[in-house]
Amino acid sequence: MGDYWTTDRTTDHGTTGSARALTAGLLMAGWVALLWVLEGIDVATGHALDTYGISPREMSELRDVVPAAFLHSGWEHVASNSVPLLVLGFIAALAGLRRFAAVVSTIIVASGLGVWLTAPENTITLGASGVVFGLLGYLLVRGFVDRRPWDILIGVGVAVVYGSLLWGVLPTQSGVSWQGHLFGLIGGVAAAFLFRRPSTRRGPDNLVTV
Repeated sequence: MGDYWTTDRTTDHGTTGSARALTAGLLMAGWVALLWVLEGIDVATGHALDTYGISPREMSELRDVVPAAFLHSGWEHVASNSVPLLVLGFIAALAGLRRFAAVVSTIIVASGLGVWLTAPENTITLGASGVVFGLLGYLLVRGFVDRRPWDILIGVGVAVVYGSLLWGVLPTQSGVSWQGHLFGLIGGVAAAFLFRRPSTRRGPDNLVTV
């Protein structure tokens, strides 16, 4: 099939950029608010929602891979995940909601399955930190995968602010799922390759071939 030409009338700034920023901001604010509401329900019901955490290597627990990413073990736990999730999610969502949804879905599944396969016996793992680590990994490599200088600069900025989180993939702290962190990170890096932007080249008169 031959190339076709279409006028490129969108920019990274202006109305389109503002609309994307508003959408990304509302999405992440709603997501973080949901985490707090769920934790409130969990506390009010005597931690009844904790049963949706992941217990390793039990076939019936595979269904909890997704809900476990939205639940926490206390107010301090949800608070510690809220800001990095809000910031990293907002940055990632600026590239478009469909791509963001695909990336986050990959991260949640990778982190959850990693926990299911490798977590110690008689443990229950829940929390959004696997998503946080996944988004961190995604943003760190996205620019290099897509060959976009601006995204590389964003990745450098993310590394400066949140790079110290990477120590969380090591088994150094009791009661913290380094498995969820590690496999979330792996899922985010994989997502950068799986959902890379298609390459484009400029044609005459500022037209784009796809």
